[in-house]
Amino acid sequence: MKIVTVAQMREMERRATAAGVEEHALMEAAGLAVARRVGQGLDGIRGKRVVVLVGPGNNGGDGLVAARYLADWGALVTLYMASPARRQDKFADCTARRIRVVEAGEDPDHWQLGSYVPLADAVVDALLGIGARLPLEGTMRSLLLALRAIRNDHPELHVYAVDIPTGIDADTGAADEACAQATVTLALGAPKTGLFRFPAAACVGTVETLGIGLPDGADDGISLELADEDIAAPMVPRRRLDGHKGTFGEVLVVGGSRNYVGAPVLAASAAYRSGAGLVRLAAPEGVSRIAAGRLLEQVHLPLPESPLGTVRVESVGLVRDALEAAAAGVVGPGLADTEPTGRFVEALLLSGPPRTVPVVLDADALNVLSRVPGWSERLAFPAVLTPHPGELARLLRSTVREVQDDRVAAALEAARTFGQVVVLKGAHTVVALPSGKAAVSPFANPALATAGTGDVLAGVIGALAAQGASPYGAAVAGVLAHARAAEVISSGWGDGGLMASDLLEELPPVLRVLREGI
Repeated sequence: MKIVTVAQMREMERRATAAGVEEHALMEAAGLAVARRVGQGLDGIRGKRVVVLVGPGNNGGDGLVAARYLADWGALVTLYMASPARRQDKFADCTARRIRVVEAGEDPDHWQLGSYVPLADAVVDALLGIGARLPLEGTMRSLLLALRAIRNDHPELHVYAVDIPTGIDADTGAADEACAQATVTLALGAPKTGLFRFPAAACVGTVETLGIGLPDGADDGISLELADEDIAAPMVPRRRLDGHKGTFGEVLVVGGSRNYVGAPVLAASAAYRSGAGLVRLAAPEGVSRIAAGRLLEQVHLPLPESPLGTVRVESVGLVRDALEAAAAGVVGPGLADTEPTGRFVEALLLSGPPRTVPVVLDADALNVLSRVPGWSERLAFPAVLTPHPGELARLLRSTVREVQDDRVAAALEAARTFGQVVVLKGAHTVVALPSGKAAVSPFANPALATAGTGDVLAGVIGALAAQGASPYGAAVAGVLAHARAAEVISSGWGDGGLMASDLLEELPPVLRVLREGI
């Protein structure tokens, strides 16, 4: 599924009409798809009350078509018309069915809105679409403020936004202070970039994409995609019935220090839970002794320890040999950003001839590299970089604000600059390729905002790479599996209280669904 800008969506529609699909047919298909989805949420349509908020343009036309279908199926529909301008053809279809109409111009205080909406089983926001301009003014603004007040008193209301919630910029993610808060956003044809950028992303609820009859190939040339099950599932390596631990690859986790014992154990545990055949932990001797009691299955490679409790540069030859013998590596969890660590990371990653073993670079491995001029030109391994916004800002000599202002652009800049796959962690994690291709996670889950979850993600990506996934495939599938596991937990516990180790038991069933489609 592609994620598109407004201009790209317009081009897709132009390609559709050039292929013989009439604009009328696209609107009919969109309205029908919206009506069906709203009907599914109603658990039976006949006799249910639906209020459709109708704007002046094509978004309002989509809402009128949906209203017509819902009325035909037995719903009690009320049209709340925000403007005298409207799609007259679609409006006439509704009035011919004697659907109740309320004109906002005759309801200046929105008293009738306050009468109908609280009793509704569903509200459809078809006010403004992707062509809307901010800030909102006049009736549109007062209507949405009235809707917000009603929702504050009736939080159980289900609001379905047609394409985008009214009051957000479909490209930038800017949001008017009166923006309609959706329960579900029904993206038409393809989701828009602004749905995954804050502050708008906080207004969209769950994003679902509805087909509207665009022909195959209409989205050709668009390089941004949604990292959903359709994209990620083919990237998860299949399991051979005659496989053994060698078949499914060895992951070498290089990490740990006196103050960060748990980080490499989390990464190693995640690698096992994600299907790796064997996981070896290369860590300072003190860490290895403690880690041995934390994860019985891992194989240990104890390393000489500095007085600071970190790995010493003298162990680089031992680790390099182990890394070259592995199917994939994870370097960084818990290493600690010290002078001995810096010399070790540089010697391990930035010296010698090019290797073919993919390596996930996380945490302090990235912090070390951010201080080494020209490091990407010397990197000896194909890599997946997994920075959080602060780490990416250091790598790009930028600021966290600049990174967060346009996360896709920042991830793509890093991928092009460093010539590697980049995973920019955070709400709506971005996976970027140097070629300009990128994928955005559909999930923004504050439950993951806790120590150690990044270590788990690094282990998942490393395990998938060890089993044969490409670096990009391992990153996309790993990001989705990691996010899905968190969704399972937070669906029961809410968005606080998750610990990184809680993710581990949820990873196998999530990956099974992706692998087997069940």
